[in-house]
Amino acid sequence: MIRTLVWALAIFSLPPALQAQAQPDWPNKPLRIIVAFAAGSFTDVAARLIGRELTEQLGQQVIVENRLGAGGTLGTNVAAKATPDGYTLLLFDNGFTIWPGLYAKLPFDPVQDFAQVSLVAESPSMLMARLGLPAKTVRELVDLARAKPGELTFGTAGPGSTAHLASELFLGIAGVKMLHVPFKGVALSIADVVAERIDIAIAGLASGMAQVRSGRVRGLAVSGKVRSSVLPDVPTFAEAGFPDYRMIHFWGIAAPAATPPRLVSRLNREVAGALEKPRLKELFLSQGARALASSPVELSRRIGEEMKMW
Repeated sequence: MIRTLVWALAIFSLPPALQAQAQPDWPNKPLRIIVAFAAGSFTDVAARLIGRELTEQLGQQVIVENRLGAGGTLGTNVAAKATPDGYTLLLFDNGFTIWPGLYAKLPFDPVQDFAQVSLVAESPSMLMARLGLPAKTVRELVDLARAKPGELTFGTAGPGSTAHLASELFLGIAGVKMLHVPFKGVALSIADVVAERIDIAIAGLASGMAQVRSGRVRGLAVSGKVRSSVLPDVPTFAEAGFPDYRMIHFWGIAAPAATPPRLVSRLNREVAGALEKPRLKELFLSQGARALASSPVELSRRIGEEMKMW
């Protein structure tokens, strides 16, 4: 018993990263996945579905923790500063690659402060409009916006969010101006399109597909080379006359930077295993997203490429 106590004291006198390396039998307590957006977004849904699979695989509860604010940077900063012991993960979207080109200063470094684990999913971008808007196509929407510059409204998950940049990218290509209405999550912005309090929203297909299929909003276009199999009646941006709009949403999982490589490798295997489950693949597809695992190196490469683009 004395030797055990001495070992424990020695371990906890080490820096957090070395403590994590010395800890045996990981995992021996619950894990958490931080989501920097509101419940109801695909980021949140994906975290919960993956968490359910990891709970079964690891034999430990995986808890999803929503930490909202600052367009997603608040929750991301919480994850960056977490103890690097393999018990805290971040499930992020494209915003991770956008912020460095948008903000002069961030409380974290998206590259240096995280160890990438795996890609999670991809989804086309979709333009949605309220049913009462007198525009049934993208071209009609653009014509209406030109006739009423700055009067039409578009909702996003907040300044600097993926939805915000995806919207600004389209407006820039179309050469029109609309009024930005920020929310604390993309699901909230889509809810206001349903309620006809704002005119349009652009988000990942996974976030708005259910509302389009139920007829509560009108899907005007999706990105990608071909139409989505889950919304075959919605044309692509290319078919709608805007072939330059190629925004594709993606999601990934990361851990704090000093997480030991052996735990990153283990997490990568566990996440890949979860994404291979037929039930998870089907649930992702039903949300308009494609489950997509990767190596940590592949995810890091994609993040670097997108950062350069933005």
